[in-house]
Order: sequence, then C-alpha cells, then structure tokens
Amino acid sequence: MGEKLKNGETDGQFTKNHKRLLLGSVFLMATSAIGPAFLTQTAVFTAQFAASFAFAILLSILIDIGAQINIWRVLIVTGKRGQEVANDIVSGLGTFISILIAIGGLAFNIGNIAGAGLGLNAIFGLDIKVGAAITAILSITIFLSRSGQKIMDVVTMFLGVLMIIVVAIVMVKANPPYGYALTHMIVPENPLALVLPIITLVGGTVGGYITFAGAHRILDSGIKGKAFLPFVNKAAVAGILTTGVLRTLLFLGVLGVVVTGVTLSSENPPASVFEHVLGPIGKNIFGVVLFAAAMSSVIGSAYTSSTFLKTLHKSLYTKSNLMVILFIVVSTIIFLFLGKPVTLLIVAGALNGLILPITLGTILIASKRKSIVGDYKHPTWMLVFGIIAVIVTVVTGIYSLQSLSTLFGM
Repeated sequence: MGEKLKNGETDGQFTKNHKRLLLGSVFLMATSAIGPAFLTQTAVFTAQFAASFAFAILLSILIDIGAQINIWRVLIVTGKRGQEVANDIVSGLGTFISILIAIGGLAFNIGNIAGAGLGLNAIFGLDIKVGAAITAILSITIFLSRSGQKIMDVVTMFLGVLMIIVVAIVMVKANPPYGYALTHMIVPENPLALVLPIITLVGGTVGGYITFAGAHRILDSGIKGKAFLPFVNKAAVAGILTTGVLRTLLFLGVLGVVVTGVTLSSENPPASVFEHVLGPIGKNIFGVVLFAAAMSSVIGSAYTSSTFLKTLHKSLYTKSNLMVILFIVVSTIIFLFLGKPVTLLIVAGALNGLILPITLGTILIASKRKSIVGDYKHPTWMLVFGIIAVIVTVVTGIYSLQSLSTLFGM
C-alpha cells in the first residue's frame, strides 16, 4: 500500500490493490444509487420532459459531484466515518444520523429485494417472492465468504458494467435524436419545471447512505490521510459520472421511443421501452437490468448501513458481516410477509431527502475545524459547491415532507 509515513499514513503510492479498490468504491457507490427507482424515475421524467430532461441530468451531476467530493475528501483526511465526524461537531449527532440512515436503508432495501424478485420473474418467470429469497441468499453468500469485500467489489463492478452495456445497446437500437437532446441540455424548455426532477435525481444519487458507500469502503480498506486525496478525487468524481453515464444512456433510449409517439406503460415505464425496442424478448432483457440494479443496491445498502451501525457500540465493531446479513434477512422477511409496503418506502424517501443536508452540512463545518482536519486546507470552490448542494437538498427534504403530509392526510 506504499511506504508508511507519520501518523500511520502512507505515501499515496498507487498500487494494483488501489486500482481494484478505486473501481470497487466507484461501483459500490454508483450501483447503490442505480436501483429500481433509478430506472423508473429516469423513464418517467424523460417521457414527461422529453429532451429537456437532459438539462436536469447535467445539473444534477454537477450538484452530485459537489456533495460527494466534499464528503469523501473530509472523511479520508480525518480517517473517520460520516457519523464519527458528526459526533465531533455535536455530541450525539452521529448516533442520530446512524439511526436515520439505518431506518432509511432498511426501508429502501425492502424495495431493492422486491425489485430483484421482479427482475428474476421477468427473466425466468419465477414467483416474485421466490426470486426475492434467492437474491437474499446470493447476497448473504457474498458476505459470508472470507474474501467478502473483494467479492463485493467484483460483483458490483460486473453488475454495473452489465447494466451499462445492455442499456447502451437499447439506446443505439432506439436511435434517439442526439442533436435535439444536446441542444435542450443547454437550452431547456421551461427550466423552472425541471426543479423537481433535479432535486429528485440529487436525492436518489447522493441522498441517505449512498454518498457514504464508496468512502466508507475506502476507509474499511485502511486508506486514509492527505496523501490519498488525488485518489479520492478520482474515485468520488468517477462514481458520480458512472451513474450519470447510465442515466444518460437510459434517457436517450427512452427519448428515442417517446419521440415516435409511443406512450410508456404506467405500470412499468422502463420495461415498456425495452419491449418496444427489442420486441417480446425485451421483457426478459429488462429483467436482467432490473435484477442487476436491485441486487447491487441490496449489497450497497446493507454494507453501508452496517458501517454506520457498527460504530454505535464497541461490541458491534467487529461484527460487520453479521449486521449485513441480519439487515438483508430482516429486509427479505418484511417483504415476504408484507409485500412491498408503500408507506414505508415513502417514509424512507422523506428520510433520504433530510439526511444529506444534515450530513453534508456537518462535513462542511468539519472541513474548517482544525481540531478535526488538522492542517488540511479545504478548497474554497469545493466549499461553495457543497453549500449549493446543501441548499438544493434542503428543498428535496421539504418536498419529501410534503409527500409525508399528503400520505397521512395532514
């Protein structure tokens, strides 16, 4: 990992193991964001806003980078996880955040388990609950292995690349109007109407536990200190760009369909795109993408939630895999017995919208405290970028709370 320096840091030498870790952290973060909701949101917003949705994608990517690069840099410089930094700012804040993220992660994992079951149903015709159980068993098997983290890296990379290749094929066959999309990416129609899509995309890409997935993966490998900031910059930006590439490919594929006048299925918008472009087999191929998206999100959600929970008590610190397995088992049992609880998922969405401004705001404060970051100088442009992201995600939280009040008739 490089020569040892003072304070236990290394010299930042880039080794083969670092390359695997870089790819692993990138794809863990990216595939955590790319779940069933990601696919549906992209299809629905494209059908609604057509080429102008490209502007929302571009702006959300810039905001996502602002949020993620701030968080990852401060965590790697301090060598502490998000909740530990939060506790350094205000005692007990990190514990509060850990509980919020665990509740939100559990609720979203129920949706991920359900999505994987739907994916296997589309591919093989399996009962959805049987598919969900198979997904849980496969996920648990990964974490039971002695090389669990290496396997997790490889699986998330494989699933991420698989999704990109399949969606790219659909995009090419859909033959979208590339020039039309490029023009509207810069000059959208009615840009104010794109506010909700932008904040929804930001919340779905770096909200809740997702933005911490890759950074906590890096910390768990023992990498920390200023020497690795170039490594962290590359990983943080690459993670966001990976989600951006897949979203752009899917957007263009959907655009190529809707500009011909086709109305997407209200029950499963992205699946109808695949069926229109590829014919009857499109349903099966979409099942592959849905399963890959859901399976990778199950892994990312369970792993990252456990990295928050394990710091609640010393006795939990060495039981990460046990917590991951319990997390997956509980998610699966709730789905098997209750189905897909819509109320729980909406509550989780509200929590997701509220967590990022709290965590990112805390990180920005920490970045200017010498007692936390030492002699590290956080770039001003990153701080400004982060403040913009906080403002945007506060708006996300307000929309989420409105969803809750509507749900409960308030």
